[in-house]
Amino acid sequence: MTGPLVLGIESSCDETGVGIVRGREVLANVIASSVDEQARFGGVVPEIAARAHLEAMRPTLERALEVAGVRIADLDAVAVTAGPGLAGALMVGVGAAKALAVTARKPLYGVNHLVGHVTADQLHAAGEQPVPVELPTVALLVSGGHTSLLLVRDLVHDIALLGETLDDAAGEAFDKTARLLGLPYPGGPSIDLAAVEGDPKAIRFPRGLSAAKDRERHRFDFSFSGLKTSVARHVERAGIDGSPVAVADVAASFREAVVDVLVTKALDACAETGVPRLLLGGGVVANRRLREVATARAAAAGVRLRIPPFALCTDNGAMIAGLGARLVEAGIAPSGAGFGVDSSLPVDQVVLG
Repeated sequence: MTGPLVLGIESSCDETGVGIVRGREVLANVIASSVDEQARFGGVVPEIAARAHLEAMRPTLERALEVAGVRIADLDAVAVTAGPGLAGALMVGVGAAKALAVTARKPLYGVNHLVGHVTADQLHAAGEQPVPVELPTVALLVSGGHTSLLLVRDLVHDIALLGETLDDAAGEAFDKTARLLGLPYPGGPSIDLAAVEGDPKAIRFPRGLSAAKDRERHRFDFSFSGLKTSVARHVERAGIDGSPVAVADVAASFREAVVDVLVTKALDACAETGVPRLLLGGGVVANRRLREVATARAAAAGVRLRIPPFALCTDNGAMIAGLGARLVEAGIAPSGAGFGVDSSLPVDQVVLG
């Protein structure tokens, strides 16, 4: 094994992740989730997430060191998500990373959560052969808090934002729609399960920002609030008519609308930039229909599709450690001790100074 040994901490939302990598090899990737606590409220409550991070940080850190078989003294650096994300949740992770780096006298990197998702595609499990990653690539990142389309020419020095959501992220839209249909949180898996018996063509829900008039200003941007509203009105009409809501059909049709927009805009970005490579990342990539449609349509368009293993798609510490390792290898100076969190950190800022 070669490359810097880096520990990464991720706490941008409701999952406490600690990962350890050596170069591009994942030695540990331990995650503690507060999803069961959040489920009582139908979504992520920032204060509950921050408290859960406080409670989970130490045992998650200790478990990661145990799994990796290394000591803190062995580390070459520490990396931590500094943004974007929930401010209170980010503060817990950054505070823990600073304490660890100072006491162990290790360089510390405050890094970008979204760039971490791109880095995940460069990692491999212990004993596996690494797969060379071709750049540039278009990256579609889809999660509960973010829906972003990026052009990645260089992981450390050149990442450009092509488009992003103007309102609800795709994952957030899944959660809200699941609530409208009486399905449990988190909404992604619930809708995926309900849609199995449904007809994706039963209801033609709107595809946000896909009309010709939107092409000039919002060609690569996303909007899911109108879709969510359309589902709400459909459910309301059924209530007024006294007819039962065809949950399976609504779920399948809603999912199809989201997937159609995501894949169409991502492949359009590949065509416009002349980059025949597409990377998917983020927790919503677990959606089976998204993976199916992206695989089929990318192949038809002559675009090479990359999807990291599911454990590296969701928020995790290994991707943050992996990004930290890339920064060390590139000779990038560590972050200053005084850096804070930035809940809206722009994607072109890979590391805080």
